[in-house]
Amino acid sequence: MTAAEEEFLQRLRATFRVEAAEHLQDIGTGLLELEKATAPERQLQLIETIFRAAHSLKGAAHAVNSTETELLCQSLEDLFAAWKRRESLPTPSTLDTAHRAVDGMYKAIAAPAAAERTGSKAEEASVPSPQPFSVSTGENETVRIAVSALDARLLEAEEMLAAKLAADQRVTDLGTMAGRFELWRKEWAGILPRARALRQTLGRPSHATVASDLQGLIEFFDWNHEYLRALEGNVTALRRTAEQDRLLIGKFVDDLLENSKKLLMLPLATMGGLLSKLVRDLCRDQGKEAELTIHGEEVRIDKRILEQLKDPLVHLLRNSIDHGIETPEQRRHAGKASRAAITLTVLPVNSTQVEISVSDDGAGVDVEKLKAAAYRGGLAARNTLDQLDESAALALVFETDISTSPMITRVSGRGLGLAIVREKVEKLGGRVAIGSHRGAGTTIRMTLPLTLATFRGVLIESAKRLFILPTAQVDRVTRFKPQDVQTVEGRRTLALNGRAVALVDLADVLQLPSTPRGLHSAEAAPVLVLGAGEQRVAFAVDAVLDEREVLVKRLTKPLSRVRNIAGATVLGSGQLAPILNVPDLLKSARIAGAGQIFMNA
Repeated sequence: MTAAEEEFLQRLRATFRVEAAEHLQDIGTGLLELEKATAPERQLQLIETIFRAAHSLKGAAHAVNSTETELLCQSLEDLFAAWKRRESLPTPSTLDTAHRAVDGMYKAIAAPAAAERTGSKAEEASVPSPQPFSVSTGENETVRIAVSALDARLLEAEEMLAAKLAADQRVTDLGTMAGRFELWRKEWAGILPRARALRQTLGRPSHATVASDLQGLIEFFDWNHEYLRALEGNVTALRRTAEQDRLLIGKFVDDLLENSKKLLMLPLATMGGLLSKLVRDLCRDQGKEAELTIHGEEVRIDKRILEQLKDPLVHLLRNSIDHGIETPEQRRHAGKASRAAITLTVLPVNSTQVEISVSDDGAGVDVEKLKAAAYRGGLAARNTLDQLDESAALALVFETDISTSPMITRVSGRGLGLAIVREKVEKLGGRVAIGSHRGAGTTIRMTLPLTLATFRGVLIESAKRLFILPTAQVDRVTRFKPQDVQTVEGRRTLALNGRAVALVDLADVLQLPSTPRGLHSAEAAPVLVLGAGEQRVAFAVDAVLDEREVLVKRLTKPLSRVRNIAGATVLGSGQLAPILNVPDLLKSARIAGAGQIFMNA
């Protein structure tokens, strides 16, 4: 095979991986629905659907020489054909076999070259560890986009031509104005010698010469007045047209950016079927029964956020099944249905945020066991833990090494799952919260941005430097006076709504030189309250300047991870403003001495 042929085959395989993922998702979803279907007509309809998907996938696999996938599809076709002819029935055993074959194809497609080199038989490849889902397709990522969406983007790009022409015209207008200033300078240069001569003449008695020079000056001043009035009119007109251009270009750019972001936004439905399969497989392993219901799967989220949500969703579902859901016998004894209900809900909060919650109707969180685990893990003293209210105690589940499981299994028990969830969500600029009722179930809510490209940010000044804080993570902005500051156990605090909140200077937390403003000011100073619930901290700053749309520039190597910094943005003035990492700031505030306030606030 020539180099050109090999390159073409690689491109073909990249396209195949996208198509194959869609076919496999259709087959997996169909198998899950087939398990629940009871009406013969519905069963036949589902079998026909997955039969066609397997056949299409087999043809695509043959075209790219994916022999392993082709053989597995052939095996599935034989099985589905037998179901279709009623020669056999889709029993739990045969459905498990079909699911294992789908898992095998996921593995083969994810690493086709490695799979082909091993030369493994189809039977050996049919029992890999299941892969919950995959939104990304590697370095050569591909997203299928409707032609209508591309047409709309092309139209918007064409409309930007008007903005380009308007900008060209403004350059021409400014050039004309510069030329008029040049004419003024020449006229002024011509009158200067006459003014100097007049000054010399004033020392002599020749009134006629003085009168002539004065007349010349008066004429110049009259001309100069009219000229400057005309120039002022030109500047005013240019300002009006520049304002119109600003509005026009602003609309074009905003529309183009907003609609371009939608090109990389996908509905949660792209992973819905595979999440249901994950729940099915985990329940089978643990002898439990549960059904996953998804609400709002049509809500579209930035593809990059969906990719980062993979681990959190897997951990939440595993945690729900392993810790929350009881066995069928335990549920019947408690007066519940033997099959548990797990609900994944996607709900838009506003135009920039979305809430994703995972809830179950299981046993709920045993708060006393959680406190005991926190004490064993050395997170806090026993008397401190005893003083926590239920909300603060439940938040302990997100701490590292805190687990109420009595044993370590391959699914859970190491106290890392929910800590990873919080870390991932906060890294995306979101927040996570938990609610639970003993015996009734648990709900974990993640509030996330819809896209990673832009967000609303608060522009602040601290230590004579500019910074951006994400608006969504600012609980409130207020002002305080020196007499409002109280000292609790040697730590500064503010009373907000009757609760003590730790107070620190942002400059101190960032280890920047302090100024006479902010926390050290003798007058009222602005403060921003960050965090949620019992984890809030008040950060004193020099000034709160503005709230604006922020275009995020992510940090790259070697600065991909800088403490307290999440990225940067370029302001309209051309200045660079770092975007602060709120979770890091809260941790740094603890290190700076506010830590003892958090649990007691």
